Amino acid sequence: MMVPIAGNNCSINQEMLMLSSSDPCQNKLLAALPAGELQRLLPFLELVPMLSDAVLYESGEQMRHLYFPTDAIVSLFYTMEDGASVEIAVVGNEGIVGLSLFMGGETTPSRAMVQSPGYAYRMKGQLLKDEFERAGPLQQLLLRYTQALLTQMAQRLVCNRLHSLDQQFCRWLLQCFDHLPSNRLRMTQELIANVLGVRRGGVSEVASNLQRAGLISYRRGSITLLDRAGMEERVCECYAVVRDEFERLFPTQLRTQVTTSLSEA
Repeated sequence: MMVPIAGNNCSINQEMLMLSSSDPCQNKLLAALPAGELQRLLPFLELVPMLSDAVLYESGEQMRHLYFPTDAIVSLFYTMEDGASVEIAVVGNEGIVGLSLFMGGETTPSRAMVQSPGYAYRMKGQLLKDEFERAGPLQQLLLRYTQALLTQMAQRLVCNRLHSLDQQFCRWLLQCFDHLPSNRLRMTQELIANVLGVRRGGVSEVASNLQRAGLISYRRGSITLLDRAGMEERVCECYAVVRDEFERLFPTQLRTQVTTSLSEA
């Protein structure tokens, strides 16, 4: 069953969403589970479209579901009393949205909003908590992912404090493209400015510089990555730190073992 997660883009082409792949193993955390464990969880995973700007949960709101993105990207924002907000982490097909549910809390001070549309597998919070308390393979993977996410948050804090907007923008773009099946990202300058916590004019200047350098193409809310190698030369070390930590905790052979087992079944 597919249930749409509502967002501001109500005119989204549902037929296009249907063309998206619906393989749970697109989510690297699910793909790292032993085949038998994943097969047991499949009946409890519900495929849901994630529409642009959809809010999965608000700050302080009780959470009832967790989400395993396959090709969608979700931003976690911290919002101040005056309404100002800044992105503190990004979650894509490497992980899960809703960590607080299995870490002992029902709410969180952050806000989760879909940054790039796609799909996710949704699971009821209580079901995942029950699985976590079994102390099986899923618990170990969730704890590993929590460590990786904390590394991302800490490194982002350092990056925002010590590195230029150009470097921050490159780091953020590469992280986004790591979670997408293509080299095209749909994103407005206004939303990018909100994500990075800077003025829109600063984002426009940096995007223009990257375009002149032949690294990206930016047109009408769409960013296309043209030169990944050149972007990686330009970015600060923060990108590699977060990427390498995830690779250390979730090596490729761990993420592919379940896919191989399922294809042979």
